[in-house]
Amino acid sequence: RAWTALLVGAAITLMLGATAAPGLLADILDIALAIVFLGWTVLRLVGLLTGEPLRARAQRASDAQLPIYTIIVALYREAAAAKNLVAALGNMDYPREKLDIKLVLEHDDFATRAVIGALRLEPPFEIIFAPRDGPRTKPKALNAALPFARGAYTAVYDAEDQPDPDQLRLALQAFRRGGDRLACVQARLSIDNTRDGWLTRMFTADYAGLFDAFLPGIAALRLPLPLGGSSNHFRTAILRKIGAWDAYNMTEDADLGIRLARFGYRTDVIASTTYEEAPARFLPWLRQRTRWFKGWIQTWFVHMRRPLRLLAQLGVLGFAVFQLVVGGTVLAALVHPVFIAAIAWQLATDATLAREHNIVAFMMLALHGGTLIAGYAVSALLGFIGLAHRGLRRCAWVLLLMPLYWLMLSLAAWRALFQLVRDPYGWEKTEHGLARTSRRAVEAGNRGSVMPASQFRTDTSRER
Repeated sequence: RAWTALLVGAAITLMLGATAAPGLLADILDIALAIVFLGWTVLRLVGLLTGEPLRARAQRASDAQLPIYTIIVALYREAAAAKNLVAALGNMDYPREKLDIKLVLEHDDFATRAVIGALRLEPPFEIIFAPRDGPRTKPKALNAALPFARGAYTAVYDAEDQPDPDQLRLALQAFRRGGDRLACVQARLSIDNTRDGWLTRMFTADYAGLFDAFLPGIAALRLPLPLGGSSNHFRTAILRKIGAWDAYNMTEDADLGIRLARFGYRTDVIASTTYEEAPARFLPWLRQRTRWFKGWIQTWFVHMRRPLRLLAQLGVLGFAVFQLVVGGTVLAALVHPVFIAAIAWQLATDATLAREHNIVAFMMLALHGGTLIAGYAVSALLGFIGLAHRGLRRCAWVLLLMPLYWLMLSLAAWRALFQLVRDPYGWEKTEHGLARTSRRAVEAGNRGSVMPASQFRTDTSRER
């Protein structure tokens, strides 16, 4: 009711303002949007300056000191990626008897079930079927497995993930050093099929800027941290205590990260990498980004249901960071075409402005142009530094396509807004197992090493 009253009041105010002083109203809205956009840009710069690059590996703990560790992976239409996933989990540097791996399948996903069945998996693998009722989403599948988790710690991976073998050990060391209020650690995600095209190169730069430059800085400042969708490691008891995942949220990771902060828990970023596959074609990329934007909008509305309570729980700074990181990211994508159109209009009428000495119009042009340039510059800087951390400076040329990429993000954001009204819980699946190249395999070949074979035995000799 409060949001309805607020929206109706805002709509009435805008209509009255548009009638009485349309020019003044437009200028006020432009300035307000520019302030949000610039705040979002400044926050990214602060995160960049505060973060730190990947560090050297920490000391190895003895197997006797390791607790049981649960891994949950939700699989739906992942027949092409399932075998590589099992091999990657088999390569984890962790005692077999202390692993508890849950693969969550859908009843009618016969292709993935056939691949998993052919592998004849033995413990520590366990197959769980997601309930048929409710939305068909990843968080619902994760919730189905959580009651059966035996580990004191729980990690979540995606079907296409290839985590560093020692990631579980590094996560445990972070938990032990971080104290009881450290509830979650996020591994750094990196794109593996970088060479599949310009879109995967841009995705690589995007992820490098986010996970290697921005999020470590936000975590170091102990600010609310929206999680990435994979390689989240939790204290299982805390995960259960706060209600686990929202089955209806398209970005359950971002929602859960904010919820942890509201309960007074911390999240950190560890120096371990999980390699993922990015869409190489526009339409799959658009569907994935639409789902992400839709989830971020859902997350903003859910947590802003009671703004004063959110403010009290996060504090002023945390509340502002939530607005900029969750709401500001979506708003920046939505208003980007507006800024482009405003600049184009002002440049088209430049001769008239100069003749009439319209100082206000010149100031608005400077505001729009400065905001846009600052956004491009900081995003490119984040991407470049992230690529440098990864030793991928040769891919930095793709950052010149940032204006085109932002227009694509705007299209995804507006599409998400439309879907939020028309189909709020529809999950557009991203297909995996389509990569043509592997940066990880090339790097392993350059080192003269071979990817380790799985330590888990699978029996494929018996008839099904």
